[in-house]
Amino acid sequence: MSETKQTEKSGLGNGTIVAICCSFVIGMAGMAYAAVPLYEMFCKVTGYGGTTQRVEQASDVILDKTIKVRFDANVGPGLAWSFEPVQREVEMKIGETVQILYKARNNASTPTTGQATFNVTPQAAGAYFNKVQCFCFTETTLKPGEELEMPVVFFVDPEIVKPVETKGIHTITLSYTFYPHEATKPVVSSADIKTDDANKL
Repeated sequence: MSETKQTEKSGLGNGTIVAICCSFVIGMAGMAYAAVPLYEMFCKVTGYGGTTQRVEQASDVILDKTIKVRFDANVGPGLAWSFEPVQREVEMKIGETVQILYKARNNASTPTTGQATFNVTPQAAGAYFNKVQCFCFTETTLKPGEELEMPVVFFVDPEIVKPVETKGIHTITLSYTFYPHEATKPVVSSADIKTDDANKL
């Protein structure tokens, strides 16, 4: 039986197959844009990735023991940005509050908006990685060619040295991934951050 007859027998014409393929591609694109809010909702419900460890103040206990924190940066498909940590790692005392910077640049010819997710590895360390300030889940809009430095302020909870599963951890990796995001109003832009910083002075 010829290929044409087999297709006719199955009831699927070329138009139907093309329609199915197009629907699949559109569906995948929609999932890419939905990834950030869905991930944020998942983190808030489960505490995955240390989301529930966002704190308002620094630790008042600093141990005479150091830990190394490494920083990783990624950009999802569809976002023409350069994104990297200003420094790749720090060695700090457990309980010490540290500020580091990530740097993003819009390489597109139009303003684009991104939103970042994050994760901490080893996963067991996530509950002890406390962020006082970060840019995760915040819409960030950059103009063409614009660069922006984004601070992260954090400390490692001294309680990490007590449980059997975490007391042997000597290195933690904090990883951020920026995804394209449909801008809403209001948005956080570099101008907003600079104005906010000026008001604090």
